[in-house]
Parts: sequence; C-alpha cells; structure tokens
Amino acid sequence: MIAIPVFTLDAFTNLPFKGNPAAICPLVHELTDDLYQKIAAEMNLSETAFITRINPSDSFTTGSRFRLRWFTPTTEVNLCGHATLASAAVLFQYKKNVNPVLVFETRSGDLTVTQRGEGYVMDFPLNLPTQENPSEFRDIIKAAVGNHPVEEVYLSSNTKKLLVRLDDSCDSSVLTSLKVDPIALQRSERSGRVTGLILTMKGSPDCQPGYDFYSRYFAPWNGIPEDPVTGSAHTVLAAYWSEKLGKKKMLAYQCSSRGGELELEVRDDGRVNIAGQAVTVLQGTITV
Repeated sequence: MIAIPVFTLDAFTNLPFKGNPAAICPLVHELTDDLYQKIAAEMNLSETAFITRINPSDSFTTGSRFRLRWFTPTTEVNLCGHATLASAAVLFQYKKNVNPVLVFETRSGDLTVTQRGEGYVMDFPLNLPTQENPSEFRDIIKAAVGNHPVEEVYLSSNTKKLLVRLDDSCDSSVLTSLKVDPIALQRSERSGRVTGLILTMKGSPDCQPGYDFYSRYFAPWNGIPEDPVTGSAHTVLAAYWSEKLGKKKMLAYQCSSRGGELELEVRDDGRVNIAGQAVTVLQGTITV
C-alpha cells in the first residue's frame, strides 16, 4: 500500500468554498498513468494535479523545477490554471519551498509561478481565438444560451475552446442565471472541434470592484459539466478582451455559483500573467 499526500485548495479566491477546488498530490515517485486517472476519478474534482521532482537530488523544499500533470475525472488535459496555482501554493506554504520562482514542466511547456503578496502570478501562454460564423455552431449556441442574443463567436483551435459573447444589451444576470444542460451541450457538438465552451460578456469597469468582463465555462466533453473558475479559459478570454477593450491589464470574474476573480496582464511577448489567491480546505493522505 502507498500513502500519497493530498491537499485540496480552492483557487482564485481567498475564501473557503469559493473559487475552484483542485486536489494536489506531491509525489516522491512517478505513478502509472492508469493510477493517476483512478485517483483523479476518486477525487472527482475538475482537476487533480500531480507534482513530481525532475532532479532526484532535489526536494520539494529546495527544487525550483518540477513536472506537473493535470487530470479531470475522465482524462488528462494539456493546460489547467487553477490546479497550477494550487500546486505552487502547496509547495510554497506546506513544503516551504525556498525559491522565489517555481517552474513546472507541462504539456503546455514551461509554466512559471511567482509569489506576490498574498497570492501568486502564473506565466501562461496566450491563445488568440479567431472569429467564426455563428451559424456553424448554431446547435451548441442554442443548447447553451437559448434565444438570448449573441454578439460574436470565436474559436481557439489550439485549445478547442469556443468563445460565445452575449450581446452587450444583456444584463450580467442573464449570464449568471443560465441553466446549461451538460448532456444537451455535449450532444450538440460531436465534431471534435470543441471540447470547452466559454460564455462571456462585457463587464462594468466603472462599478466596484470594476470587472472588465464576466464568463462561465463548460467542458462536459472532458467530464466537467461546469468548471467554477478556469485559468486555461482565460488564456483565450484575455486575448479576446484585450483586443476588444484596448487594455493590457484586466480584472475578470467567472460567475459560476462559487465564483472567482482573476487578475490578467497581457504581455508584449505573447503570453499572459494570471494572478490569484488560494486557500486550503483539506489536507490528508490517499491510500492506493
């Protein structure tokens, strides 16, 4: 029997039971892919992340470079923001890592996380979407937003995320009150072009706390009916809204039932800084 340490953290929030929960497992030795997937299914959160050392002479305290993999309850994914934030928080807070910056080797290349005040700043790729004809995605749009008016539809082919922007005439309550059936959503799109749906609308930067845009994210194709707060979706959202608003720095709110806040800064080198906080709600061991 192997006892594996596990932490559950709520990311992109400073309050328990808000933001997006992720399970984090720092591992002394690699496990099999099958076991990673079974643990993720058992944890049954949108993502479970596994941190392993790259250099055997490093510890979780002294090392500055680690391997990081993310699994949903059904599959391994290429990019995950909230579980990366939570992984860094575990290393800094519980493993007392001594380095100012941590580097994670992932399926999306090297991702760095830096401590900043009470939170963390992640250096992520920026995924610029391209405009699409809404009629090509008529079924998925209908399944998601019904008869509400849509302003634009964009697709990030790299991440397979479809971005649907609600018309500016819609109040934010339209987005928050949408009841999206994950089964109907999954059935509406079977081409393989889309594995995640972003619904978004312009925010109210003049009203406190001054959100530039709002969003929700659904990925039933990856076993996630609705993801509470999604870092990877904001690699697409940041690119889209930066261009539309003419801003490099933005404050975003993902208005799921749990809700979460992300600070974004689009950089000139084609990447994006995503900043947020994390709070621990569980610490223990899983026995396999």
